[in-house]
Amino acid sequence: MKFINVLWVSLLLNAAFAGAQREELLSHSVQTTLQRSISDRAEPRLIFDSPAQAEAWLAEMSERLKKRIPDEFVRRKLLTAIHYESTRAGLDPQLVMGLIHVESGFNRYAVSVVGARGLMQVMPFWQRSIGSPEHNLFDINTGLRYGCTILRHYLDIENGDYFRALGRYNGSLGKAEYPNLVHGAWKNWYDWSPNSGQKVAQR
Repeated sequence: MKFINVLWVSLLLNAAFAGAQREELLSHSVQTTLQRSISDRAEPRLIFDSPAQAEAWLAEMSERLKKRIPDEFVRRKLLTAIHYESTRAGLDPQLVMGLIHVESGFNRYAVSVVGARGLMQVMPFWQRSIGSPEHNLFDINTGLRYGCTILRHYLDIENGDYFRALGRYNGSLGKAEYPNLVHGAWKNWYDWSPNSGQKVAQR
């Protein structure tokens, strides 16, 4: 799929049903686990095998987001938070970047037609369910922590099935459009390995 098609379709889908996560009754144990995850306020940091690898990832991803986020300091701060919260939740940071690409286009102040907020388009009912009404979903670290915690929760429900977990995240369980869109954004824009170099950026 060409980049322009991925972006155009993502914008259409986002307008149609982005962030329509379903409010659900959580068991006490699940609710407690999610609340504990949300309340942990550790400072974001890159988690790699070596500082050189961390800098290589940060430099490469920063270059890919340059047009969307011109300020280098802001880009690097955002990328550090994405990598930390994704890794902390046991998620692939590149997948999470693909999800953010589709959900908000990296606009931290995005609000969907159904009221989802922030980078990962989190529905406000999650504040009541596992957090606090005082939490600001437009805040980079808070929004990412909620989004990654919620996606991890759905992934656990679906026994590691990303297709179904992404469907739950978007409120379109069983439909292929949204999971395919996230996967396409991930692979076309943010795929990375320590030896990948400028593969995606040079396409």
